[in-house]
This record gives sequence, C-alpha cells and structure tokens, in this order.
Amino acid sequence: MNESEMIKILERFCLKNDPAEGEVKVTRVQDYKTVYIEQIGKIGRSILLNEYKVAGKTYRAGYSSQSDTVFVSQASRD
Repeated sequence: MNESEMIKILERFCLKNDPAEGEVKVTRVQDYKTVYIEQIGKIGRSILLNEYKVAGKTYRAGYSSQSDTVFVSQASRD
C-alpha cells in the first residue's frame, strides 16, 4: 500500500466514515504505538506503524496484507 492510499484511508477514519464493502478494514489500536503485533491463529506478525499527519492530528498506521487491515494509533494529542 502506498502513502497516498494510506492517507485517503486515514482521512476517512478521521471523518468516522466506515469503509465501503470490499475496501480495507481499519482497526484502532492503543495510542502511541509504533509496532503492533497481529495475531492470526497461533502466529504473530509485527506491523510497523509509520507516521502520518491528517486533519491536523498525527497518526501512526501500518498495513497488513495478510488480513487486509490498516492498524491506526493516534500519535499525538493535537
């Protein structure tokens, strides 16, 4: 997933718009995370969260191709 796609997903997330059918699922994780461990069955995968500025706030987000999910963590209290 490229940066512009991620920003569009985060913009929809900020506006509280649910993803349309067939779009990537968005899951909120604990604030201030930089890495998220995704559990699928007995296997854990680390998802690195990159920093993005959207709607005046800073978020960290990462994409898992395994589950087709974007994990979002708020990175600031702006």
